[in-house]
Amino acid sequence: MDFLTQLWAIARNTALECLRQPVVLAVMVAGTLLVVMSIPFSGFTLMDDQRMFVDIALSTVFVAGTLLAAFLATSALGREVDNRTVLTVVSKPVGRPAFVWGKFLGVALALTACTLVLALVLMLVEMHGTMPTVRTPYHLPVITLGCLAALGAVIGAAWANYMYGWSFPAAATGLALPMLATAYLVCLLFDKDWTPLAPTAQFEGRLWLAVAMMWTGLMALAGIAVAVSTRFGQVVTLGVTFGAFVLGLMSDWLVGRRLKATADMLDRLAAEGAAGSALDANHLQYWGLKALYAAIPNFQVFWLSDAVQQKRNLPLDYLLPAAAYGALIVAAALCTATVLFQRRDVG
Repeated sequence: MDFLTQLWAIARNTALECLRQPVVLAVMVAGTLLVVMSIPFSGFTLMDDQRMFVDIALSTVFVAGTLLAAFLATSALGREVDNRTVLTVVSKPVGRPAFVWGKFLGVALALTACTLVLALVLMLVEMHGTMPTVRTPYHLPVITLGCLAALGAVIGAAWANYMYGWSFPAAATGLALPMLATAYLVCLLFDKDWTPLAPTAQFEGRLWLAVAMMWTGLMALAGIAVAVSTRFGQVVTLGVTFGAFVLGLMSDWLVGRRLKATADMLDRLAAEGAAGSALDANHLQYWGLKALYAAIPNFQVFWLSDAVQQKRNLPLDYLLPAAAYGALIVAAALCTATVLFQRRDVG
């Protein structure tokens, strides 16, 4: 088999194995409930309930995706190494780089499916809107079709599990995706009381862009998780992945502000004619902070909640560099994973 055939075969099998994991269904159910519960949670604000809802819902999807990235990477690669099942693959004419990259693609496919399901739940709940007063009407199409889609996915997965022995988590995810997508598209056509409506009236393009950028960040986290899982187990992988997520969201506050303050100080000293040499303490601190800021993945780049809430335009000159930055993180993580796995004893 050529490289691409090997890559696709490993990725397909890995994605199916990932979706069969019970933890996937557990995280998806918990994420769905938290997104739905974000409506009453956002009602505790004195004003601007919708802004609180967007923050809570997007954060829920991001955290759920981070957990899934760590769990799936561990089950896809780390567990195979621990169980020695990896020997049946690498003993054949399949290179270790193809194995690592195929595992990442499989994790990425499974994570994409899970993220889409949670994103569709988010969009349906956002279409329903918050309930600032008791007189606020319910969005009947969203409630009716959304519940029917969720119930249909559960019943269909249970039937497929009983009749054909399919994995319930994988079947539930596979059925929920088209059913929720259909429910969302139909709900776009109706107002809260089933009055026909133009589809663009309830379509939130900015929110979909925010989800797309968040998915880019999740792919970067999945790459980091795969790299860590080549050498460590589930606990370490989960800790490092979640730590990278938190540190990446706080890098501007932890390092960026100190870097800016140091740069401003150097500019002020240069204007006063007292900049000093390039090897003094101030310059060394500046270059150290600059290197640290570049080394820490900045996941704040993929967080567009504020832009969505303030209804700002999201220009391509921001989205494209941000997407390229995410792809660069993925490439660096997978190159690191390949090097780490290349020298690991799996026998």
